Amino acid sequence: MKKKRKELLKKGNLRFGKMQIVIIAFMLLVGVLYLAQRNVPYKTRDFLLEPTEAVSVEEDSAGEDFLQSDPECLILWQDDANGKKGLEMMESVLGQMKISYDTCEGARALETDFGRYQTFVISMTNFSLLDESLLDIIDRVEEGAGLMILYPPEVNGPLQSVSASLGIQRLGRDYSLVSAIHLTKEFMLGGDSKDYKITDPYESSLQVVLDKSCEIYAQSREEDGGNPVPLIWKKELGEGVVVFDNLGFLEKAYRGFYSASYSLLTDVCAYPVINASVFYLDDFPSPVPQGDSKYIKRDYGMSTADFYTQVWWRDIYNLAEQYGIRYTGLVIEQYSDQVEAPFARNTDIQRYRYFGNMLLDQGGEIGIHGYNHMPLCLIGFDYKEEYDSYRFWESYEDMSASLAEVKGFCEMLYPEEKFQVYVPPSNILSKEGREALKETTDIKAIASLYLPDGDGISYSQEFEVAEDGIIETPRVISGYLLDDYVQMTAFSELNFHYVNSHFQHPDDTLDEDRGADLGWEELFGRLSDYTKWLYQAAPEIRNLTGTEFAAAVQIYDQLTVQRTCTSEGLVLDLGGFKDEAWIMIRMNEGTPGKVTGGELEQLMDGLYLLQAREKRVEIEIK
Repeated sequence: MKKKRKELLKKGNLRFGKMQIVIIAFMLLVGVLYLAQRNVPYKTRDFLLEPTEAVSVEEDSAGEDFLQSDPECLILWQDDANGKKGLEMMESVLGQMKISYDTCEGARALETDFGRYQTFVISMTNFSLLDESLLDIIDRVEEGAGLMILYPPEVNGPLQSVSASLGIQRLGRDYSLVSAIHLTKEFMLGGDSKDYKITDPYESSLQVVLDKSCEIYAQSREEDGGNPVPLIWKKELGEGVVVFDNLGFLEKAYRGFYSASYSLLTDVCAYPVINASVFYLDDFPSPVPQGDSKYIKRDYGMSTADFYTQVWWRDIYNLAEQYGIRYTGLVIEQYSDQVEAPFARNTDIQRYRYFGNMLLDQGGEIGIHGYNHMPLCLIGFDYKEEYDSYRFWESYEDMSASLAEVKGFCEMLYPEEKFQVYVPPSNILSKEGREALKETTDIKAIASLYLPDGDGISYSQEFEVAEDGIIETPRVISGYLLDDYVQMTAFSELNFHYVNSHFQHPDDTLDEDRGADLGWEELFGRLSDYTKWLYQAAPEIRNLTGTEFAAAVQIYDQLTVQRTCTSEGLVLDLGGFKDEAWIMIRMNEGTPGKVTGGELEQLMDGLYLLQAREKRVEIEIK
């Protein structure tokens, strides 16, 4: 009997022992999964760049010299729709190239001393308004000045009288519809790999036959039918140069074409750039939308939550690994429509820690999108009958309390981090909301839209430091569809500010309007194609986070440039200089030799990027 009991006890102990092993193994597996989802560690790191106290131009002698120097360029404009748009365009372009200029309405050109200027930009539809001044400008070009025709003017007697001086052998009376821009030579970064399609083309370009002395930099595609239409060309005229932009598009998205065209007017052109590539992940980390997307279910047979973890994040993370991208994620604490304090803390933080820590460990940064997705707007803000689902905040204090809550939430999750970048929900931000950000958070940069949205509500920006000290770091392009207009804008901005600024939402994959019906494989393929183009066009562009981008914009915005051409080459005196600056240099004549005060890198034939290390840089030109 005792023997039997011992045998039963032994068998029971064996079964219990095996059960213990199974339980322990299961608990270990659960623990591993828990840690993987909850406590992916990240290493703290210093920012490559951080915003600093502004350097006053008045305190810097080089800046004062620049401000007191004679203007380089004269913009002649006409008081009509295109003339005023062109004036606005070139004031923005030259202002951000830090090139001094004067403006003059064309009808008053006779009162102007043209001998004061090195370059001229004509933003006029009817050249007859210039009267005899048109010939005076041509004479000044022959003496050594540069002339840029900003857009195709009307075909009339005055234009025909100077057409030969502009490089035109035969001038038609009709205008051509151009559907794409094809670069015919090395001129702009990323322009040799593809043609850039024009959205909503119209009959905008003069029909011309050029004389053989002209250099054509861009033309229409042969697919447009007939002979290609010259779109950007240069003609040497006496000792000077004429550049003719035969495009007719005066939108912000085309600024890069006009900055590049202007840089052809003198033997050497130098202007500051930002040098930054930044990728934002809006609404990330955030709660995951509940339920199954029909397109995710169709293609992957899994829930949205599983898709985000197993597919979307895997691909986005690996893309960053491939190109050294350092994402800036923008936290949403919850998706409620609550607009009145107190604001409860989200306790479901497992995915926040998993995604956020991986992003930080990859060298990225966390910023703030909001406690929820309600724009920071009080009662009385005009949504212009848009965004019916949005609620107004009950008071300024409630708005501030929500910001304090999401700031505290982020500090709990990522205690070693700074939260200095803000992206407004739906790119909408009121004056009161901006004040609450300054008062309640450590925000140093706001990243809204670069291109105006057309709804009259969205907050569009320039790359600059605002009067209140917050740095404006607009996001230039977005999403995964990356249509023709987006590609044109990205190409233009790469060549204007030497910037890539892209933002994406995880829930782009759920929205038909943003391409969800195409499937993630197609959408990710488009994003991959874009990043491949970007880093082939600009392999040395700096991968920065949002805060670092803000610091780069601050450096760029504070900088002034005094250019002096000598018999040996080019001297640059940089006002507002601190530690470093980046300068794009186009050499239309000669090649660089010895450089003091900086380091010069060739980007393409005739185009160089200077990293200035001192406030005076001297470049020998052979």
